[in-house]
Amino acid sequence: MTAITHDHLLPIPGSNGGFPGKRLLVVCDFDGTVCSVDMGNVFLERFAEDWEEIDRSYSAGEIGSRAAYRRIAPFFRANRPQMLDFVLRHERLDPFFPDFLSFCRGRKIDLKIVSDGLDFYIEAILRKYGLDVEFYSNRLIFREDDRIDFAFPLANEKCGRCGTCKRSLIDRFRPDYDRIIYVGDGYSDVCPARAVDQVFAKPILYEKCEKNGTPCLRYEDFGDIRRCLENISSSNASASVTKP
Repeated sequence: MTAITHDHLLPIPGSNGGFPGKRLLVVCDFDGTVCSVDMGNVFLERFAEDWEEIDRSYSAGEIGSRAAYRRIAPFFRANRPQMLDFVLRHERLDPFFPDFLSFCRGRKIDLKIVSDGLDFYIEAILRKYGLDVEFYSNRLIFREDDRIDFAFPLANEKCGRCGTCKRSLIDRFRPDYDRIIYVGDGYSDVCPARAVDQVFAKPILYEKCEKNGTPCLRYEDFGDIRRCLENISSSNASASVTKP
């Protein structure tokens, strides 16, 4: 594992509070990242049948997430109250994320969530903890007879693999920021990780980045990432004070 220290980080100009420059953005995946468990998989285990082979095809790269969602939809049965109760009982927010969010806002660092998961559980979990965070995701649509469907308002029709094209979102954000930090853990994070300035990765993303040559740092929780940014902020502030 790569030790997460200031020496391993790329130079990151940012905004106020020790980050001189224009603006710094932190973009976070949700499942397995902001939320320590993959709520998408937990959801499927509870409310869908015969989805394991579809998931294996997705994990092997044979199909994209959008195709996987569409194949799973007919096997999914649940209503809104059932699903909300399930989410609130089984979510596991990264315990360091609320403090990390406060840290970012105190230093005028923007934070956005981009997810190939579903708006229903992301919104419910953020609301549970009173977290007002801008997020982008696929949509869960409730039909009659406990049937559901999925919508993909942020798909990239030129590629067609992911329900939410995180790379397109990074490209959309880019003009407003000097540096973008990406925090992720899974297959849908591999593509956007190539388009940012710094990557923090959990095991699946870390392995993929190592294979394709994308520089990244492995982390355990948002406490690790906060300590990194604190080190950068302190170093920049010291440099500005001691500069002749």
